[in-house]
Amino acid sequence: MDIDPNLSQTERAVYGLRGLIVQGKLKPGDRVLEQALVDAFGVSRTPARAAMQRISEEGLISLQPSGGYVVSSFTEDDVFDAISIRGTLEGMAARMAAEKGAPARVLKAMHECLEELDTVVGSSDVAGRQNDYVVLNDRLHELICGAAQSPMVARALERLVAIPFSVNNSFTDVPASAKAGVRDILRGAQEQHRNIVDAIENREGTRAQALMIEHSRSTWKYLDLMLHLPEPGTLPGGLEAALRARRS
Repeated sequence: MDIDPNLSQTERAVYGLRGLIVQGKLKPGDRVLEQALVDAFGVSRTPARAAMQRISEEGLISLQPSGGYVVSSFTEDDVFDAISIRGTLEGMAARMAAEKGAPARVLKAMHECLEELDTVVGSSDVAGRQNDYVVLNDRLHELICGAAQSPMVARALERLVAIPFSVNNSFTDVPASAKAGVRDILRGAQEQHRNIVDAIENREGTRAQALMIEHSRSTWKYLDLMLHLPEPGTLPGGLEAALRARRS
């Protein structure tokens, strides 16, 4: 798995560990060892520990009572409830941002982020730049949720990160057969980003909320794409079986 060498050691370890889990290279119940991250991603022990803490907060690994982390497992309900919860909360944040009026400096930052995302999704190898997309996507979502100017919503969203697959961190390296599909998903998500920011800027609360809720389904589209690859399934934590059950 290729990781941008310009990332910090902690970011390299975070994206690397997340990728191993999402791609199914680490299975449910497998132990996650600090030294293995050090060796695999060329980082020191402190960034490796920070990455394990971050991925634990995302719910992809779990701290055991006896110490150490293991890869978590997920059910069908975990996945779809997480996507629904994220869409509902972020939709509320977008509506509040529109109705209250986002500060000019925040709108400016949103537009700058949109321009950077345009560069990523406009790349001929957009699927190969998913880490760039994830970083910028996280930044834009943070700006939108911050523009809600609501400590209560902020606290709820902070807790949301502990729900597996509730955020778009499922985007990782994918096989060549999926690149066209990933490109279409990311470009569609970017068009939604632009519409959401436009609705917030024009103080259209209901529109902003509806767009954000629909946007949350980008994660489901990605997971559905991965489920139907011609290669053997590599989804993590029993997720493949859960999604197949969902479609049957």
